Amino acid sequence: MKKVIIIGAGFAGITALKKLSSYKGKEGLEVTLINDKEKASFLPLLPDCLGRNINPEHLSFDLTGIISKRNFNFVKDKVIALDLEKKEVKTSSLSLSFDYLVISSGTETNFYGNNEIRDASFKLDDAQDAMLIRKALDEKDFSSYMISGAGYTGIEVATNLSVYLRKNKKAKRLVIVERAPSILGPLPQWMKDYVIDNLKRLNIEVLVNTSIEKIEAGAIQLSDSKVFENSMLIWASGVRTADFIQNLKLEKNAQGRIKTDEYLRINDFCFAAGDTAYFSHKSNFLRMAVQFAIMEGNAAALNVIKSIEGGKLVKYTPVDLGYIVPMANNRACGVTLGVNMKGFLPIILHYAMCIYRAYTLRNKLDIIKDLFVGMRGAK
Repeated sequence: MKKVIIIGAGFAGITALKKLSSYKGKEGLEVTLINDKEKASFLPLLPDCLGRNINPEHLSFDLTGIISKRNFNFVKDKVIALDLEKKEVKTSSLSLSFDYLVISSGTETNFYGNNEIRDASFKLDDAQDAMLIRKALDEKDFSSYMISGAGYTGIEVATNLSVYLRKNKKAKRLVIVERAPSILGPLPQWMKDYVIDNLKRLNIEVLVNTSIEKIEAGAIQLSDSKVFENSMLIWASGVRTADFIQNLKLEKNAQGRIKTDEYLRINDFCFAAGDTAYFSHKSNFLRMAVQFAIMEGNAAALNVIKSIEGGKLVKYTPVDLGYIVPMANNRACGVTLGVNMKGFLPIILHYAMCIYRAYTLRNKLDIIKDLFVGMRGAK
């Protein structure tokens, strides 16, 4: 009996789980999924819980069902250490041995060790976080709203907050703070220009070359000396891998993503997939994206099977379908199959793909209903 452990239940982990469950020799496997929550969250639509009125519960998926149906094991616990030499995964309460391992634990919000900011801000890592933000929006009267970080998530959150404020007739100041000299990092200039123009339409201020200096008595002080009293802060200034990955003596990038070989291997019995993996293709490292996480989860599980059977491993060859920056006033821009797109059509493509990738039929139907209501009047 070969023991296979999957750490993490994001897109990569669930895809790997499904791939192993379709293996004809699965009776000879003992597969265990470790995740610190009983539910997985559909991350691409979390910002839409703010402006589109998507119910965060409709973005949650109960893991116990998919596990029990496949007669696999589920451990709800936090991984605290990994010993690759002894082939052991240590959680808060257990020590589990394995023959093969798939690390697909994704990333989490990076507060860069600043506990003051962590305690004073909101993040958006899962459906529970979205619920907390919605609760605060509905129950508290803030003087202004601030988003730290002008990447994909920061832009989506800001535009959704703008729609929320307009729907609720709240004329409040809405600001994006970005440490870098421009928004959206390495994306092409035409996309940055389009997004900046749209942010102006929504009266969203963008402060580049600016960071949050400190937070005292509920007041946010910026590096340019501006002070925002009674401001809601949502932190979207970067991500990192979990502590147990950070502690591994392996080659990693600045976020802690583990560099793999062409088979997604870390070594002969350990694979990484999804945002945990730092994979080089055509002299460039892949960005974090749902499409790559799904493909990598499938490829990693396939190579676990090949390893068990003593067969030749299969090289992972990514297929880049493109990327879209969706904004909540029904405008978007991006590249799809090599074609530059902007306007309403990429919004439709974005939501169509999200519905397609949602976990269950119930999730899909609930999301469609929520979007039908939420997209009306969003312009």
